[in-house]
Amino acid sequence: MPINILMPALSPTMEKGNLAKWLKKEGDAVKTGDVIAEIETDKATMEYESVDDGVMAKIVVPEGTHDVPVNQLIAVLAQEGEDVKAAGAGAKAPSAGAPSSPSSPPRGEGAAQQAAAPATAFSAKEVKAPPPSAPPRAPSPQRGEGGGEGVRANGHGTSRVFASPLARRLAKEASIDIGRVHGSGPHGRIIARDVAKAKEGGGLRAPAAPGAAPATAPSMSDQQIRALYEDGSYEVVPHDGMRRTIAQRLTASVQTIPHFYLTIDCDIGKLLDAREEINATAPKDKDGKPAYKLSVNDFVIKALALALQKVPDANVSWTEAGMLKHKHSDIGVAVAMPNGLITPIIRSAETKSLSAISNEMRDLALRARDRKLKPQEYQGGTTAVSNLGMYGIKDFTAVINPPHATILAVGTGEERAVVRDGKIVAAHIMSVTMGCDHRAVDGALGAVLISAFKTLIENPVMMLV
Repeated sequence: MPINILMPALSPTMEKGNLAKWLKKEGDAVKTGDVIAEIETDKATMEYESVDDGVMAKIVVPEGTHDVPVNQLIAVLAQEGEDVKAAGAGAKAPSAGAPSSPSSPPRGEGAAQQAAAPATAFSAKEVKAPPPSAPPRAPSPQRGEGGGEGVRANGHGTSRVFASPLARRLAKEASIDIGRVHGSGPHGRIIARDVAKAKEGGGLRAPAAPGAAPATAPSMSDQQIRALYEDGSYEVVPHDGMRRTIAQRLTASVQTIPHFYLTIDCDIGKLLDAREEINATAPKDKDGKPAYKLSVNDFVIKALALALQKVPDANVSWTEAGMLKHKHSDIGVAVAMPNGLITPIIRSAETKSLSAISNEMRDLALRARDRKLKPQEYQGGTTAVSNLGMYGIKDFTAVINPPHATILAVGTGEERAVVRDGKIVAAHIMSVTMGCDHRAVDGALGAVLISAFKTLIENPVMMLV
């Protein structure tokens, strides 16, 4: 029986991918672990390794194809002893925008692996992405278990319901309205266990009230927006996968997370003196290159990590079932890159020295801009830092990056007039703004956290002991 090769989900946010390049052609022998394709995700270009032995019988999706939905059939592998032509004869490319729904999962991959392929099966590699070959299409629905879409009535219109084919069949057999079932799969997808729970009387949504308004107001269509501008006065630049993902995640963040913000001024005079002294005494190699060069942002990362340890109730992530209280401070740091940004993570930052944080952050930022980060290097984290001080921004607010409950927006350090002992003096002041998820962090708790950060950043010696 031939083995179907599906477009993998290389990250939790991936809904589509670009098939950048095939490294095997039809008729080539394939062994387990062979890299068979390069796939461009929203964040990086990854190598896709085979999990089976066989012969490449049919390439269904040609290289250079953009926006291939997760779980869509992309190739067929003939098993040992199987007729290669017969194995590939029945394989056809699905219609545009629709994922394939094979009757059985590919050998060696379970439903969970389809939803999020293990990071160990892929390695990051810099590959120049092919140019867009088609105009942008509306984002596909979120998928995690295979095909299966429907609609859920909301009293005012309809919205899509994402469920696996098995879940739909089980719901139909049990006469359960699939639109009322709470989904626990990837991206809230309804899977078989959710239907089983609903059959026992749990996990059901309340029926929508007649005439209820939709959760969000509809946005303007592309045609409506373009109609506001004269033809020829603009050019259309198609969105790439990263820009689409950023738009989806940030829209979801502001619509579902009740943000509030706390701003405080920090005197960083001692920090600047300490930074200058530490950098001046850094050991040098035979070429005279220092072992490290600390930035203000390195102190910010360390101070935030230690502050979360001092205020552990703020080092959390909200879930409907309960609060995730994290043991370590995994600090994401926003890094600007062409067409978007990414947030690589300093894991257990509270345990690392300033020099270690500095060198690790420099490496992560460099590989982030080259799209060489591995998924585990930018997924997760417990909070994030967004620093626009280098652009002269005094203060700003940042959007929380789910599943974080906080984010720290850092402004520029500048000399300002302050009053001390009744006299006006100059001091180096840096304004920071803490964004908080009010579901997980209340106002008083957020104030305690940002105050702990202020104490540490104003007294850098406390970070060294």
